Formats: sequence, C-alpha cells, structure tokens
Amino acid sequence: MQNWYEKSFSEDYLLVYKHRDLKNAYEEVKNMIGWLQLSKNSSVFDLCCGMGRHSLALSDFGYYVTGMDLSEVLLHEAKKLDKNKKVTWLHGDMRDIPTDQSFDAVVNLFTSFAYFESDDENSKVLTEVNRILNPKGKFIIDFLNSNVVKEQLVPYSERFTEGMKIEEYRSIEEGFVQKRIVIKDGNQERTYLEKVKLYDLPSFENMISLANLQLDSVYGNYDQSTFEENSSPRLILVGHKKA
Repeated sequence: MQNWYEKSFSEDYLLVYKHRDLKNAYEEVKNMIGWLQLSKNSSVFDLCCGMGRHSLALSDFGYYVTGMDLSEVLLHEAKKLDKNKKVTWLHGDMRDIPTDQSFDAVVNLFTSFAYFESDDENSKVLTEVNRILNPKGKFIIDFLNSNVVKEQLVPYSERFTEGMKIEEYRSIEEGFVQKRIVIKDGNQERTYLEKVKLYDLPSFENMISLANLQLDSVYGNYDQSTFEENSSPRLILVGHKKA
C-alpha cells in the first residue's frame, strides 16, 4: 500500500502550493543564515528540499548546497528551476540519507518532519542528521506549533485555481494533524492526504538529545521572535552536533 507522502507530492502538489514562491524563500533564508552563522563556501544539506526554493536561495548566498527529496516530481521541478546547475540534487528517504558526505549544516524546513507513524521512525531522521553533520555542524528544523494548530485548526476551506476547485478538510486524529485535499477538475475528482505527527517542544528536546544533538535556540517564526507555546505560528529549532 502506498504511503500518503508517496502519493501526495505529485504534480497536483505543485498546483495546491503554487503560492509558495522563490521571493519568500529568499527572505526566509536571509534570517536563517544569521542563525547558522556559517562562513561563505560552507556546505548545507537541504533535507526534504521539495521543489528546491530554499536550496536555490542558500546557493545564491554563497553556500555549496545539496538538496534531497523522496518525490521525483518535485526534484524534477527543482532541477528545472536550477538553470545554472548550482545545486546537487539527490533522490532519497530522510530515514536513510544516500550519502557518506558530511556537511556544515542540515536544514529541514516547512514541516518536512514527523511523516511517519512511529516515534522510532521519526527519531531516525534526527539520527541521520547527526550522521551527516560535521563535528559541531549546525541544524535547523522548522516545524508547526502543535499547540496553536490544535487551538486554531480550520476544519474546511476552499479556493479556485486554474479553473479547478481545491477543497481542504482538516482534523486531528490520534495525535496527528490530517489534511484531506480534494481537487475537482470538471467531472474528475482527485483526493490526497497529508498527515503529520504533532510533536511539542519537550518531545523535540527529548528526540534531539537522544540523537546526540544540542538544541541552542528556539524561535516562533522567521522574524526571529521568541517561541511562545500558545501563540507562535512556527516551532523553529536551531542547534548543533555535540562534539
């Protein structure tokens, strides 16, 4: 049986999330590089890079960037955007990253974490982050704020794009936030599921420690605001590999 993340990150994903653009990614990376405090020509691994917006922005700031994703569709889009072939693109699963190279930083952005049913599988991602980091290498994990998601969940929304109706049904079930996406295209209807396990800050602190990583800072958004459990839109974790 196909996992939700193997089906959802397809051509229709590009349609559903077409509002995410390179300009926003550039602004986010500007703040991100201040947190990482890397020298120019440092190597950065973009774990679950999607269509490569942040990988390309990081490259523009002077870093050697490798982007990896499980979706061949999104990697194809990333390669199209990378007209000057500045980024190294890899196809792979975040639980078993297909490289023996080490990097000065690993970034995992826009809730590209907690896709798996078990804590062990999700924790394995952090073990892999540790494995590919240079000694004292930095990491950023940008996740949703589970407390705010629970309080402010919008059960249903709809919009139209390119003549198609996109319906989104959201719910919280058994510790996961789920979004069912229905695309109505004339007489055709296509349905996708997105499903993320709701980890809070203490859960992350525990997993990060078990992976022999050190958490240094926690932010509530890309404006560098302090994380507030009941109001911050994001949970952004910045840290390093223990020596």
